[in-house]
Amino acid sequence: MINLLSIRIIIGLAVILCLILNFGCKNDPEQVVFMAGFRAQANLPFVAAYVAKEKGYFSQQGLNVDIKHASTGEHLKLLLSGDVDFTTAAATSVLKRRSSPGLPVVAFALFGQQSQQAYVALKASGINSPKDWEGRKFGYKISVPPDYLAILEQNEVDRSKIDEIKVGFDPRILIQGKVDVLAVFNSNEPDTIRNLGFDVNTWESGDYGVPNLGLTYIATQDMLDSNPQMIERFLKASIKAVEYIKNNREETLDIVMKYAPDQNREHQQFMLNTELNDSENELTLKHGFGWMSDNQWYDLYEMLIKFEALPERFDYKTAFTTKILGEIYSDGSLIWP
Repeated sequence: MINLLSIRIIIGLAVILCLILNFGCKNDPEQVVFMAGFRAQANLPFVAAYVAKEKGYFSQQGLNVDIKHASTGEHLKLLLSGDVDFTTAAATSVLKRRSSPGLPVVAFALFGQQSQQAYVALKASGINSPKDWEGRKFGYKISVPPDYLAILEQNEVDRSKIDEIKVGFDPRILIQGKVDVLAVFNSNEPDTIRNLGFDVNTWESGDYGVPNLGLTYIATQDMLDSNPQMIERFLKASIKAVEYIKNNREETLDIVMKYAPDQNREHQQFMLNTELNDSENELTLKHGFGWMSDNQWYDLYEMLIKFEALPERFDYKTAFTTKILGEIYSDGSLIWP
């Protein structure tokens, strides 16, 4: 027969086993899928994830992050289906998707305090100001950018005198003479054109007081409601990575090239340096990297409404949140770990 002492021993062992198993479960890393919104390259939100993974910052936050890259713009669809936990999107895109069809996507960190987009002309063209765009051909990628229209207004440019042409994504169209002014991604295509042997003049919306913002990290509203702690840990590790990136540029480029082995290192360096320069302002210096304000989003929203870039009005405050940022900073310093 099993005596009372034996029963107590069995129960004690069972309790210890349960505690061991429970401890192990709690310390298993949480599985996370991050999908960058384009191919592997040195966009700062992408690089933050690369470095956070390679330097062990995600692991220190109890996360096992699978990094993927979008190839055909599928990242938003996968985010909404739950196959991806976090992805990237330009602030303008977040507002447009919120406006119509009302997608429940929310920006929880802002990497680009300035617009990704700029406008260039060949230096040899004699185009030295927006007023010189009159009588010229302007190439845009998919749709006429609203900040382009704002620049025209600010400089009293007669839009009817500009031939606006949809040209897609190949910047070589500028050096081929098919357009005179081209909308470009500022951290990428000006360098590509220069590397082909052509210097350019560049105009940015911020130079004319036109509000615009760059890339963000986004999640679904459901994720924000159901698992904010995981978002905090993901963002904390990513911002820790940005701190490393700022002080270790060459080592960071080594990591970038691990993810993008077919890319040109010098071009990736240009991209990274440009996006780092555009990632900080007085707001981030005071509150911390990635911070954003209601005023920034309101001004961008109103600019998009003014130039009919949003299908419908909506509550712009639903497109972003600073709640996650507020949980991971104390007086402008990142709380680590």
